[in-house]
Amino acid sequence: MINSLYQSIRESLQSKKSVWLVTGAAGFIGSHLVEELLTLNQEVIGIDNFLTGKKINLDLIKIAQPKNFKNNFSFYEIDITNADQLNELPKIDYVLHQAALGSVPRSIENPIDTNHNNVTGFLNMLVFAKNQNIEKFIYASSSSVYGDHPELPKIEEQTGNLLSPYALSKKVNEQYAEVFSRVYKIKTVGLRYFNVFGPRQDPNGQYAAVIPKWINATIQNKPITINGDGSTSRDFCYIKNVIQANILAALGDMPDKNAGIYNISCGGQTTLNELAKFIQDEVALYVKNLKSEILYQDFRKGDIKHSIADISMASKFLGYDPEYDFESGMKETIHSLCET
Repeated sequence: MINSLYQSIRESLQSKKSVWLVTGAAGFIGSHLVEELLTLNQEVIGIDNFLTGKKINLDLIKIAQPKNFKNNFSFYEIDITNADQLNELPKIDYVLHQAALGSVPRSIENPIDTNHNNVTGFLNMLVFAKNQNIEKFIYASSSSVYGDHPELPKIEEQTGNLLSPYALSKKVNEQYAEVFSRVYKIKTVGLRYFNVFGPRQDPNGQYAAVIPKWINATIQNKPITINGDGSTSRDFCYIKNVIQANILAALGDMPDKNAGIYNISCGGQTTLNELAKFIQDEVALYVKNLKSEILYQDFRKGDIKHSIADISMASKFLGYDPEYDFESGMKETIHSLCET
């Protein structure tokens, strides 16, 4: 059930059009934000360089919303690491910055590319926002910034030693946003995502996220491979909760400061063994004679053992109230993949 504040904001958007810039618009999270904003009759500018984004994600939105896509969506193939290209964009009201080079393992293998895309690109976007005098700058941070801090659940002010260049890039983003908010009075909100999943998440490639990768493997009767003994746990967050958080962060009242950072997840904990079993049981409802097995290999470098979010700050200051728990989000995700 959609919480009352979010529902009220969604209703108000239907009659008040603003211009939203979504970076990484062809990516998993970015494309879902584009789709939601178009549903709400907003004018959306999308940018992507297709380094990890997929054109098919935009094509699916066009099929679902042909009229809104044609009338209210503009796309620019832009690389945010090239500041001059950003000058092509029209006047923007709100920025939802999702563009980044993801993956902890990829950052360990290639820290220079991670820094170039996630730090230089982020700084370019902040300068763009400053020059445009935008209403608010919402950006994707990550639970990876908690590093090796042992306390659970994770609360925003307690972080440990960073374990990867990717984590460092996200921490630098938060620090840059805070400095720009203090110096230039830009209103910024950082959302520390915890293991986001949902439809359109790429199951393929070396750096694919665990949920789409395992669902895809199970559908094809291939083994699920777990790093470690399977007791590792995560706070998995369905994509529609992330959409809610972004809209609330953009349009809700800010606390008595120009910068904020909030955990975005469900506040739950699921082990990898539980996740694998859930996927197998749910996919079995769609695929006959399922024979998927579970294999175990060494724990992955740069990973942490357990993670769970305290979402009380997001609830208090943003009005965030996750609409989907782990099970309901997983069922919707698996259904979408098995029905296609």
